[in-house]
Amino acid sequence: MKKLSVIGAGNVGASTVQRLAESKFGDIVMLDVVPGLPQGKALDLMQAAPLMGYDVDIKGTNDYADIEGSDIVIITAGIARKPGMTRDDLLNINAKITRDVCGNIRQYAPKSIVLTVTNPLDIITYAAYKYTGFGKKRVFGMSGLLDSTRFASFVAKEVGCSVKDVDAMVLGGHGDNMVPLPQYTTVSGIPVSEFLPQETIDRLVARTIDAGAEIVSLLKEGSAFYAPSAAIVSMVDAIINDSGRVVPASVYLEGEYGFSDVCLGVPVKLGKNGIEKVIEIDLTPEQMAALSISEKAVRSGIEKLDMGVYEKAFVV
Repeated sequence: MKKLSVIGAGNVGASTVQRLAESKFGDIVMLDVVPGLPQGKALDLMQAAPLMGYDVDIKGTNDYADIEGSDIVIITAGIARKPGMTRDDLLNINAKITRDVCGNIRQYAPKSIVLTVTNPLDIITYAAYKYTGFGKKRVFGMSGLLDSTRFASFVAKEVGCSVKDVDAMVLGGHGDNMVPLPQYTTVSGIPVSEFLPQETIDRLVARTIDAGAEIVSLLKEGSAFYAPSAAIVSMVDAIINDSGRVVPASVYLEGEYGFSDVCLGVPVKLGKNGIEKVIEIDLTPEQMAALSISEKAVRSGIEKLDMGVYEKAFVV
């Protein structure tokens, strides 16, 4: 049985713990800096276990020592977006939180696979990659799968088909410059263009790009957590079961798609070791140009990180 740790007991973290428990992957640690918060939520979830049938232990804690020996650590810690706030607005605060989290992961779970969820996702993934020193196979971000499932849900609604029949693909940074790919979006293997006119597809692409902000605007406080937690658990499932699923994820690039020393959402093959392979697919010139714009936006955020001090502190 695996040991899974979730850092952050907010909406995303707690809903992730619930989904992980119901998936019965293994025992779970939910950690947060707020005294009582993870303990209370863990107790609540454990009291649901007899009804839901999951025989796993869920421990709420404020002590990083409890994540020792974790196979997978999921970082959801950080402040959430508020109305009018972009993901980049979160950078300074959440980068500092990530630095501290990664220092503790290095100490207590040095063999773990690290999945980042905190926004701005691609920049935080880069920071976690540098702060842990674990390597690109073991540090990557959940972004493209969430963006893709949002795109798929919109397509299914518009076509009037089962969501099970829709496969969608979104690349690039998890933000305003993401790149949905209609030519790789299908309904039971049939290109979406066979079902919808181009103007409708363009509208769904625009809505996908704005999907996170749309939810933030409606909620007034906080941001999405049901779909993000579902995407997290889907990736964890692929890792634990060594399924070889191909999904978009934010990963450190070393020449793929012409980019280096940056984390960006691209298709990857997931397995027991984390990222088994980065997959390069054909893009139109327009999409490649859009991906370059997305990469530049992520790199601009990375350049704002003060990595020098931390690289010395966490050098392998």
